[in-house]
Amino acid sequence: MAAFLAEVERRAYKHAKFAVRDEEAALDIVQDSMLKLAEKYADKPSSELPLLFHRILQNTIHDHFRRTKVRSTWTTLLSALSGKGRDGDEDDHDPLDTMVFDSASNATVDPAVQYQQAQMMKIIESALEKLPGRQRQAFLLRYWEELDVAETAAVMGCSQGSVKTHCSRAVHALAESMRIKGITL
Repeated sequence: MAAFLAEVERRAYKHAKFAVRDEEAALDIVQDSMLKLAEKYADKPSSELPLLFHRILQNTIHDHFRRTKVRSTWTTLLSALSGKGRDGDEDDHDPLDTMVFDSASNATVDPAVQYQQAQMMKIIESALEKLPGRQRQAFLLRYWEELDVAETAAVMGCSQGSVKTHCSRAVHALAESMRIKGITL
């Protein structure tokens, strides 16, 4: 279980961050999802963990939006009654930038290559953030998490045909975004 969670941690954070667009909320969502998996499914075989975890992660993201909607309604109502607005501090710190990576990882030693990879990831992440939610979700589950179509459909709660459609549209949108930036693959 610990090895699986360590392996999926970064990608799960990215999923959550793309979905909620809030780093702190994304960290909370991933932590809650990992706890739920460990509490309820510790006895499951490791082959079942990816599908279970991603379903829990998606449900936790949906729960976050539900709670946010309720809070927003009450905050708006209360601030209107009191005449006070909300203050929000934006923190541009990315926890992934400060993480320590295992020396056995696939990170290259050449700083120029690392820089190019980091720039490419920023471009890809920016393009991913602009995708509609279902397309982004399907793309990340299929291509980043390497779930098959049936597993992705189960996690997303839709048909396999819908997964294929969302993935196709996401790939075309990402390719167009890359082409506009002068990147050809």
